[in-house]
Amino acid sequence: MFGLGTRELIIIAALAVLLFGSKKIPELSKSIVEAIKHMRGAFKDVDATQTSSTDVKKKS
Repeated sequence: MFGLGTRELIIIAALAVLLFGSKKIPELSKSIVEAIKHMRGAFKDVDATQTSSTDVKKKS
């Protein structure tokens, strides 16, 4: 996973808890997941738009 080992992931998790506090971590992760879902949906829409415009050009 991005060349990170177990030690590095533990250090990153510990820093996140220190920075944001244990109560904010679930809220932060939920908002990150929602943002990722929103971005995926946007990319699917862009891909569908490009595919349909390519189909129109081929028919002409």
